[in-house]
Amino acid sequence: MAGALKIGIAGLGTVGSSLARIITGRANELSVTCGRAIEITAISARDRSRDRGIDLSGMAWFESAEEMAARADIDVLVELIGGAEGPAERVVRAALDRGLHVVTANKALLARHGVELAALAEKKGVLLNFEAAVAGGIPVIKALRESLTGNRISRVYGIMNGTCNYILTRMEKEGLSFQDCLTEAQRLGYAEADPTFDIEGNDTAHKLAILTTLAFGTQIAADEIYLEGISNISIEDIEAAADLGYRIKLLGVAQQTDSGIEQRVHPTMVPRDSVIAQVDGVTNAVAIESDILGELLMVGPGAGGDATASAVLGDIADIAKSRPGEQRVPVLGTPAAALEPYRRARMRSHEGGYFIRLTVADRTGVFASVATRMAENSISLESIVQRASSTAPATEAKTIILVTHATTEASVRNAVAAIKAEDYLVGEPQVIRIERPKAF
Repeated sequence: MAGALKIGIAGLGTVGSSLARIITGRANELSVTCGRAIEITAISARDRSRDRGIDLSGMAWFESAEEMAARADIDVLVELIGGAEGPAERVVRAALDRGLHVVTANKALLARHGVELAALAEKKGVLLNFEAAVAGGIPVIKALRESLTGNRISRVYGIMNGTCNYILTRMEKEGLSFQDCLTEAQRLGYAEADPTFDIEGNDTAHKLAILTTLAFGTQIAADEIYLEGISNISIEDIEAAADLGYRIKLLGVAQQTDSGIEQRVHPTMVPRDSVIAQVDGVTNAVAIESDILGELLMVGPGAGGDATASAVLGDIADIAKSRPGEQRVPVLGTPAAALEPYRRARMRSHEGGYFIRLTVADRTGVFASVATRMAENSISLESIVQRASSTAPATEAKTIILVTHATTEASVRNAVAAIKAEDYLVGEPQVIRIERPKAF
């Protein structure tokens, strides 16, 4: 049996503590399945005195994670600090420069610096693994990087943020407001004290950027993503979606087109009877469409200490099972030097159509005006219905719900802008894309 694989953990929060407990508690099982022992020999965290329920006495303690990366007697550095810049970036670079393998759960770091870090890892002949960075315990990185080799992928999409999915689920099932659901998510630890990164779609965007590169072999392009969060989703939207046979989910979508790659994160209506519509609470789901395999859907826990630690441990086990000198799987599926420049797709017709909610003054001619603005922008309507407004007295305002056939984002936005210029609109319009998954 090979010598023990020595691990250094930078960051002992929820995930780091879970990882340490699993490795120390299942040492014998891991040595059998991995063909060598896995030992934590060094750790670094902000608070040495905190009780984490783990015996740390046999591990070297470093006040500085950067010092640990530079000096500790380790083979693998596990980065669980977080953040795209600062200590996390410096620690990972230092470890790779030293020729150490690196495992990270840091999607923000990879979305910002993933290509250059991949190039450095490949130059040094070491592994940079990051299964836990996207969708927690779901092995989507391994699937795209290894299992689907030879498949031409046309689309990757899914529910990638448990906080948003929890909020939308509670809003629908219990009739609660967005703010009430957010407050409850914060109380339960599903949302941060400052939830902006999650609810405005940034977290999903970072994950999508990584999946896009793995799926299509292009440079990471996190700044090329159309981004819209869920903070403007109302109970009215939830109820209208249900009446039309849909549920609202925050989806990240990346797809290959003739003119380039389209990346977008936004609230989406999906058919109530689709499988992805049934994914509730903090659960994540990632769907992959390819030419050989067809459609693949992976569902599982997307966050939490144990789920993320499981993915990190899987990456460590892959390193333990690897042997010096053997061919390495490229960090991003394609060698960093061979990644194609990112080419953003031209605007095209969205096949699923759009949901448009307008609250308007209750007077003659409004319906006709709305229909005219749609026609002026070549938008064909599948349906148009009137509902009593839940935010204004029935005698003062009505809610108009429109569902369009396939049309472009530009046409919809232009039509809505024209309607906003009229004097009958009350409040802000709502526009939500509709997706009709092929198999899910």
